[in-house]
Amino acid sequence: MSEEVKANLPSALLARPMMFSVLAFDDAKSGLPVGLVNCVEGFSTFACRPLVNIHDVVVAASHRGQRIAEQMLMLVAQLARERGACKLTLEVLSGNAPAAKLYRRIGFDNYQLEPAMGHALFMQKWL
Repeated sequence: MSEEVKANLPSALLARPMMFSVLAFDDAKSGLPVGLVNCVEGFSTFACRPLVNIHDVVVAASHRGQRIAEQMLMLVAQLARERGACKLTLEVLSGNAPAAKLYRRIGFDNYQLEPAMGHALFMQKWL
């Protein structure tokens, strides 16, 4: 992350009411944050309801393997239900096998509307 992004990210997130974050803290030791999930509320035109995109998931290296990400994602699911969301979405890099394994274990799968058409591809175009 660039220094500019680090300096401006907190205020930029606060300025967007459709975003929310879940933090995990190490209460047993330092009380410092050890995990973060950033979420963006979107809208499903197919369901005519909100959806929640999980945009960032991170757990401190010192705390991995303790199911912290799983616990944070379960809280995200609860908050999404409270917002009336129809689903959660996320992207994971194909080389990030541990994250993909976690997401599948807790119920995520490839996105598809019609199985005969296959699953969706995540694409981007820089502006």
